[in-house]
Amino acid sequence: MAKNDLIGGSLWEQYSQKVSERMDNPKHRGEITKEEAEAMGAKLVVADWGAEACGDAVRLYWAVDPKTNRILKATFKSFGCGTAIASSDTMAELCVGKTVDEVVKITNIDVEHAMRDEEDKPSIPPQKMHCSVMAYDVIKKAASIYKGVDPSHFEEEEIVCECARVSLRTIKDVIRINNLKTVEEITQYTKAGAFCKSCIRPGGHEKRKYYLEDILREVRAQMDKQEVQQSLDKKDFSSMSLVQKLKAVEKVIDEEIKPMLAADGGSLEVVDIKESDGFSDVYISYMGACRGCPASTTNTLYAIQHYLNEKVDKSIRVLPLA
Repeated sequence: MAKNDLIGGSLWEQYSQKVSERMDNPKHRGEITKEEAEAMGAKLVVADWGAEACGDAVRLYWAVDPKTNRILKATFKSFGCGTAIASSDTMAELCVGKTVDEVVKITNIDVEHAMRDEEDKPSIPPQKMHCSVMAYDVIKKAASIYKGVDPSHFEEEEIVCECARVSLRTIKDVIRINNLKTVEEITQYTKAGAFCKSCIRPGGHEKRKYYLEDILREVRAQMDKQEVQQSLDKKDFSSMSLVQKLKAVEKVIDEEIKPMLAADGGSLEVVDIKESDGFSDVYISYMGACRGCPASTTNTLYAIQHYLNEKVDKSIRVLPLA
């Protein structure tokens, strides 16, 4: 086993079985020679990438079919810890059978997920997360060599941390997947902000477009909003407060009813909700073309109530205000 990865016995337990197996017996370690590639009718691509932040390095070999741009074989050589070996082996495996255009979409998050034994349990300890970051870069380096373009040609995401080469998408994904709540946790999982620290907050030696503090605040706000909405969705309508009922009704109206009314130049707004004899009476006010339309008290009104009965609760009655 790769004992240099261990910091006490408890850390070893944080590695998945897949990682442990790939540390000991990587399936794709080795090189592809030019002669071997030619025998396959393929073009040989060799790309190197090193992570200055941790000292790991990887060399990626591809045998690419020039007629289809499909990777027939992929191998690697990795210089670093056991986690780097396992992640490089997984990365090489993910490349096989895909076209060059397809593999440039592979990220370090994809690599980490592929090494999991269980869908919701990380495959490696957070402090080793950065070891899979090299996959993101070495793949794009290999693709750039094959296509004769600069690696930035494939860069769809902004790099937030230049030291650890961590992208904006990776940071957002890691926050969501692991429910992170502090910048320190982001650094622990990705190594972003661990070195020059300019990406943590404004005021460092180099001005950045994105800062970890701002990204965390934005993603947490989105997560909190989704959590509230999920809570409302799961909560029985009859046990909601009036404010919660209003939000549930307005959500359906905004997403499904208003777009239909807008097609004919109309709209509506919810004025009030009142409880009456076991019913939730929703008072609405028509706007635009709906105001004064004969159908507003017949077919249109019935359609609105039907949607709310189906999507929210059968106790809802819709009452238009004059």
